[in-house]
Amino acid sequence: MAGRELTAEGLRERCLGLAGASEEFPFGDEVSVFKVSGKMFALCSLDAEPLQVSLKCDPELAVQLRSAYEAITPGYHLNKRHWNTITLDGSVPDEMVADLLGDSYDLVVASLPKARRP
Repeated sequence: MAGRELTAEGLRERCLGLAGASEEFPFGDEVSVFKVSGKMFALCSLDAEPLQVSLKCDPELAVQLRSAYEAITPGYHLNKRHWNTITLDGSVPDEMVADLLGDSYDLVVASLPKARRP
């Protein structure tokens, strides 16, 4: 990822670059919901300052990440056991954010019936 911090467009491109991913706006034009086979794997207000993204996460890892990074908090308006919200202020490395995005996508795909997996 170019630059010091992941940008809104870079985040959007990463989400849509995953197999079978789509972008929807069920909460209004300002909130992007990224889904695979109808199931959400990322939620982001791409115009927000600072940029934040909510990602699905293994519950044990979610707790560890929250204690290690101030910028990672329980999922805003989501099941706090399974979702984290990450503030993209540069304190969480872009590579880690990309890995967590991939993990979120993989968790959702793994929960899908085989016939609906991309």
